[in-house]
Amino acid sequence: MVTTGPPARRSAVLRMLVVAVALAGALFGGAVPASAHAALTGSTPAQGSVVDRAPEQVALTFSEGVAMGDDSIRVLDPHGKRVDRGKLRNLCSGATVKYGTGLPPGLGNGTYTVAWQAVSADSHPVSGAFTFSVGAPSKSSAAVPQQEAGGGLVGALYGIARCLAYAGFVLMAGGAAFVVACRPAAALVRSVQRLVVQGWALLTGTTVAMLLLRTPYTGSGDLADVFDLGGLQQVLLTKPGAALVSRLLLLAAAALFVAVLFGAFARAHEPAGAGGTTDAEGETGAVDPAEEARRRKDLTFGLGIGGVIVATGLAATWAMAEHASTGLQPAVAMPVDVLHLLAVAAWLGGLATLLVSLYWGPPVERTAVRRFSRIAFGSVVVLAATGVYQSWRQVGTWSALTGTAYGRLLLLKVGLVAVLVGIAWVSRRWTARLGEARAAEAGGTAAATDAADVADAAQEAGEPVERQSAKAAGKAAAGAPAASSTATATATVASPDPDPASEETPDTDPEVAPDPDTEPSTDPDPTRAAQLARQQAALRSARTKRLRDADPERLGLRRSVLAEASVAVVLLVVTTVLTATEPARTEAAVQAASGGQSTASNQPQVLTVPFDTGGPHGKGTARVDLDPGRSGNANELRLRLSDPSGKAMDVPEVKVSFTQKAKKLGPLPVVPRHTGTGHWRASGVQLPVPGQWQLSLLVRTSDIDQVTEIRNVKIG
Repeated sequence: MVTTGPPARRSAVLRMLVVAVALAGALFGGAVPASAHAALTGSTPAQGSVVDRAPEQVALTFSEGVAMGDDSIRVLDPHGKRVDRGKLRNLCSGATVKYGTGLPPGLGNGTYTVAWQAVSADSHPVSGAFTFSVGAPSKSSAAVPQQEAGGGLVGALYGIARCLAYAGFVLMAGGAAFVVACRPAAALVRSVQRLVVQGWALLTGTTVAMLLLRTPYTGSGDLADVFDLGGLQQVLLTKPGAALVSRLLLLAAAALFVAVLFGAFARAHEPAGAGGTTDAEGETGAVDPAEEARRRKDLTFGLGIGGVIVATGLAATWAMAEHASTGLQPAVAMPVDVLHLLAVAAWLGGLATLLVSLYWGPPVERTAVRRFSRIAFGSVVVLAATGVYQSWRQVGTWSALTGTAYGRLLLLKVGLVAVLVGIAWVSRRWTARLGEARAAEAGGTAAATDAADVADAAQEAGEPVERQSAKAAGKAAAGAPAASSTATATATVASPDPDPASEETPDTDPEVAPDPDTEPSTDPDPTRAAQLARQQAALRSARTKRLRDADPERLGLRRSVLAEASVAVVLLVVTTVLTATEPARTEAAVQAASGGQSTASNQPQVLTVPFDTGGPHGKGTARVDLDPGRSGNANELRLRLSDPSGKAMDVPEVKVSFTQKAKKLGPLPVVPRHTGTGHWRASGVQLPVPGQWQLSLLVRTSDIDQVTEIRNVKIG
């Protein structure tokens, strides 16, 4: 005989949630490290440029506020030696965010490398590197970090910790709200207690992990630096570090809240007869109903106010250190972000609590489900209102919804929310059809089916089925007159996790009474006692499952809530990735600052063109620099010719022209002027449209020896 009980149901739920997590991993497992939310919009000298003399300083301009230190900007000479003065210069003015570092006089010619790293105002690290040349380009042996700031193993661990922190907050805050506002009796359910406490532990653990990971996450990227106490001290002085410490302090208050919730509050909502006052002689006294009602009301009010304060403070630790704290209208955005996060917790956290109540607890009352349905509806309204504002603030234009990574992720999030609302509508229909557990009917069903349940329990425990069936038959015969008392016992059945104390005293369980035909034993057998305890546990588990599955409306509600929870897992992952992606409005601002082009297509174009005219001294290499490499602007073209040994060489004639065959433009001739041995320069080079152009370079080394080389160049 196959026994079906809560363990099988638990495995089915876990399988569904694992599928949801796997789907989220498939969608975002290959996601790149956190995108920088502050972008480099310009530099002096410009990337790839060639200057006649060494500059006095290197300056960097950013799209928004950043945090930098003395080692944030490093300038390396062609041999990889650091040559900057090692002191950060604050060059910010008004809305312009600009930092630099000084250079000593007398720097020689060659290619210099600038490596920089900073932390955005929304706590995400950003880094990069570029080169410029003094006099003429040269080979460089400067080592530049290949790993992005916030990437690698440390970045992955930090991202996982951020996702789990959101999950912990949702479970703790939403679960506690469900208990206080929807179903106070759930404070006595073991599975609900575990969910809320595990949410608190998850949020606490991930907050500590993020605090330790901040040093390598924003710096070296070396996991061993989590033990760098000096780095941790510096982190505590930053805005993200202060937010994480504040979260830990609030979690200490949350621990007290959880203790009261599952302590005094739970005891106040114990069923009548389950507790009472005890006098000095140990006898239980009567409890005044009015006094008990007032006590419950006071506890509910106090926990409600305290819980809102603690949850709001915890939500503010995200708002003060991430997207809402920088950019457009931060004074409005931060409170809106707090409301958004609280609404998410009330909806998804309450959903998770309802799920575990439906699967691993006593039957859930219709009134509790309806209360949660109203709270969920209000949360969706708040989410819609705050989400519209946040979308406008971070996206800005309709085209950015499809033209940027942030916009596409936002559309995916909106789609998942729509799916979640659709499933919630199905759950609402099941709730409308939900019937309260009828005590008498439940008792009659229990009496009629005890024989089969006990037979299953006997087979699990290894006792002969015939013996247990005889016991069950006797109980079934008395089932009708005892229906009301049985109903009372089954309607208030406890969680599937029985109290160990009750398991150790089987003789107090009215459902499994001693066999009257059995002679009392003066020497109880421990094996027999353990066997009987297992039978009782199996019987209670089977009865709990039967009560839950007897109502098809409740079964349908459990399945729809499980589907909601599965979609919510994916939604939580999408939200975490979204908070680590550069907002569309920031990306648009960077493009506007760089002439309407992306930073990738708005860099000086550098071409290296080998040539061979076929005559004496006809071999060499030409380097062509086109700065800034944009259409509609006056570009400067610099040309350098060198022989096979790398030494600058002169030739009688060079010609340059540009052609775009797609639009039948050109050739547009450029006449460079000779400025020195092996060097030519042309100013005011106009290319009317962006796109792929062909550069034609003619080199003549004698009266009869010449060659024309053609290369493609992309103009932004």
